[in-house]
Amino acid sequence: MVARLVVAAPASGSGKTTVATGLMAAFAARGLTVSPHKVGPDYIDPGYHALAAGRPGRNLDAWLSGEDLLVPLLKHGAAGADVAVIEGVMGLYDGATGRPGGDSGGEFASTAHVARLLDAPVVLVVDASSAAGRSVAALVHGFASYGEVRLGGVVLNRVGSDAHEAMCREAVEALGVPVLGALRRRDDVAKPSRHLGLVPAAERSAEAVATVARLGELVAASCDLDALLALARTAPPLTGAAWDPGTPPPGERPVIAVAGGPAFTFGYTENEELLAGAGAEVVRFDPLRDEKLPAGTRGLVIGGGFPEVYAAELSENVPLRAEVAALAASGAPVYAECAGLLYLARDLDGAPMCGVLPDVSGVMAPRLTLGYRAAVAINDSVVARTGERVRGHEFHRTTTTPAHGSRGAWQWSPAGPEGFVRGACVASYLHLHWAATPWSARRLVEETR
Repeated sequence: MVARLVVAAPASGSGKTTVATGLMAAFAARGLTVSPHKVGPDYIDPGYHALAAGRPGRNLDAWLSGEDLLVPLLKHGAAGADVAVIEGVMGLYDGATGRPGGDSGGEFASTAHVARLLDAPVVLVVDASSAAGRSVAALVHGFASYGEVRLGGVVLNRVGSDAHEAMCREAVEALGVPVLGALRRRDDVAKPSRHLGLVPAAERSAEAVATVARLGELVAASCDLDALLALARTAPPLTGAAWDPGTPPPGERPVIAVAGGPAFTFGYTENEELLAGAGAEVVRFDPLRDEKLPAGTRGLVIGGGFPEVYAAELSENVPLRAEVAALAASGAPVYAECAGLLYLARDLDGAPMCGVLPDVSGVMAPRLTLGYRAAVAINDSVVARTGERVRGHEFHRTTTTPAHGSRGAWQWSPAGPEGFVRGACVASYLHLHWAATPWSARRLVEETR
């Protein structure tokens, strides 16, 4: 039995992250073991969730992983937990514009879709800052009567006064929908943003910890935690086994180094678990501070993040850049996504990088590139074979020149290939959740042997 609830909203910017993160922190402060989850291909919110819950933040994405994997992934992530809190994405019914199979939609992979697959009650966070009671009630009525999710209650956000709260409560509860909390407007719990959204928690260190603690205190003081926990416990049992990343085979465990630290904060926990399950010893390192790769490194994974923010510092770490270049030149497998691609390039905004891709330059771009991608491998690499299909996503505000090598990694549009395959190195802007393609992790580990 996994007690669970989904924190959703009518639209982005309503306060989902505030309420979800605060709820995780408030439950944890009560001594509950909380399993934190996020709908969609988000890396930044799960970082705050991990601070609040003390467990890895995990993603539940019906487009990336497929519908059949969501319950197994939830059961895996929530093993041993008292309650799972799942933060939604965008508006409750906003999803991908089409199904992976090609059918048009718009609700696929939405918060509502995931809530139905998980059979979880939904708590709707409503921004009441610019509406009076009956208008708030009309909005709630629309969401309560539309679709097939089970709306278990409402949390009012940014209420202005006791009178405003009372007016909204009375109007909403007249619909038969309980109001489970009301948060006042607060500036001291705001989380700073930049070109890809919120600043990751790993970059803010003590400040992020303090912000999450304040969120927990705010939610504990403003919401009915007993009622929210009771609602989570109304979720019925889930059938089927938990997702299993595998059991390491006997024998040698080659070291695969995984980039971390403030510049490389984007990565799915399951990817590292799959590497370990395939037999690797996964060791983290920080390219901003560590001058050497972990001892015995036989393979390298460099995920996403913000190298553009730290380009000067990354460039100044000449010893590590040389080690990365030497490892790639030795024929060891190197897998890089987005930020990793930029780190392997010749330069980034003029700052020298590792030069594993000696003809590639990266620069900041005028606009954000964001979206799901149904891609096909167009050359053999350490994670895929030619013709294999994957589902991934892009999330960046940089470009490279050239956009792809003579041996591209993937293709998903008529515009042409994307990424680079150079020997045992593959680098591209495509982010993958390997739970859907566990063979990627196995092949990477096999290449180290």
